[in-house]
Amino acid sequence: MGEKESAKKTAREKAQRRDWYELDLSAIVYPTLQRRDFSSVYRLSVLLKEEIDPQVLQRALDLTLPRFPTYKAAIRKGLFWRYLEPNDRPGPFVQEDVKNPCQPMYFKENNRYLVRVYYFRNRISLEAHHSLGDGTGGMCVLQTLTAVYLRLLGHTEIENGGFVLDLAEEPDQEELEDAYMRYANAKVRPPRLEEKAYRVRGTPEPFYTLNIIDGILPASRVAEVAKRYQATVTEYLDAVLLYALLEKQKKEGARRLRPVKIAMPVNLRRFFPSITLRNFITMIYPGVDPRLGEYTFEEIVCQVHNYMRYHLNEKLLRGDITTNAATQRNPLIRVVPLFVKDFVVRLFYTKVQDRNSSAGLTNMGAIQVPEGMKPYIERFDIYMGQPFSRRTNCAVISFGDTLTVNFASSIVETDVERYFFRKLVQDGIPVRIESNR
Repeated sequence: MGEKESAKKTAREKAQRRDWYELDLSAIVYPTLQRRDFSSVYRLSVLLKEEIDPQVLQRALDLTLPRFPTYKAAIRKGLFWRYLEPNDRPGPFVQEDVKNPCQPMYFKENNRYLVRVYYFRNRISLEAHHSLGDGTGGMCVLQTLTAVYLRLLGHTEIENGGFVLDLAEEPDQEELEDAYMRYANAKVRPPRLEEKAYRVRGTPEPFYTLNIIDGILPASRVAEVAKRYQATVTEYLDAVLLYALLEKQKKEGARRLRPVKIAMPVNLRRFFPSITLRNFITMIYPGVDPRLGEYTFEEIVCQVHNYMRYHLNEKLLRGDITTNAATQRNPLIRVVPLFVKDFVVRLFYTKVQDRNSSAGLTNMGAIQVPEGMKPYIERFDIYMGQPFSRRTNCAVISFGDTLTVNFASSIVETDVERYFFRKLVQDGIPVRIESNR
């Protein structure tokens, strides 16, 4: 390359590089909720069929992360808003895995990186702070890292595509955008009228202990059972979790019953064209109200099925986005000092938002990888991380014919998980259990 071409390339790179990134609509909330025993950290893992070489994994990480500028970033605090800035400090450095994953990320530690990469035997794990992006963005980072790692080992047949991005390409500007603001254009802002839900009671674990229980299931069998109930896999698993929560509430013998609801993230990319690697999700709350009477399992499935059919459409979701975006667009709110915004958001989340649900469930669905990667991968796992309050979170992901249900909680009792997996077995689904206990 001649000097002229080299100078042009340097100028183009400088022009394309941004000095900072405004936090997206969801990301604004996560740092506000930060506390000593809670950090909005999730984990994605891939299990390979060979043991991990940590030196090669570090080289792969060094090559991969610059392709994702909103992950190779540090969070900063301004007078009115937090923002992300490029992070050129050394790291992050791969580490041997820990017993309790998703530990809090303090913004000034780890050279200010908000990602961690762990290895253990044949497993690579990526942990990311939710202020950087959601599970879709994290899966792009993990799969691209895995592809680069395998290529460095000599598996050069692995192609780009899907979640595996091309390191030689500049990031598309749409990968870096706050997609919420592009689609927050409904003519009406639907109100939020959610009743306080049943909350699981439990004995808190010592700081910082995260109890992991994994259920490994045959995906084809789960799909077959869901079809028997005339439901999708997500609807069926939602119904099983609601059933488990109802059983838990019944066992506690509370004099006053409450609605049982699940906080479920929806990937908005399914409804609005976007390739953003940042957050682009909204929450829905399928549930049942036991005060109306006893529900059979078939009735729970029917309730969830009808709820999903009604709420999962472009019109209602656009309205939800518009409601969320209203405060950020308000010129008066924009000039309120950050410490005041933090206080109000934390108060609202603690007193209202967190009480809207009894548990969380996310389903990343069936994960696809480039054809050349398939022979080297055994399965994927996903963990929602530390719950904000005493309850359990559930995350579902599948690869090939392996579907994993990953529970994470910070309480001693495992009643909800036991009722959940027992119901699956009753429906004829074989379950293999793994745990970090």
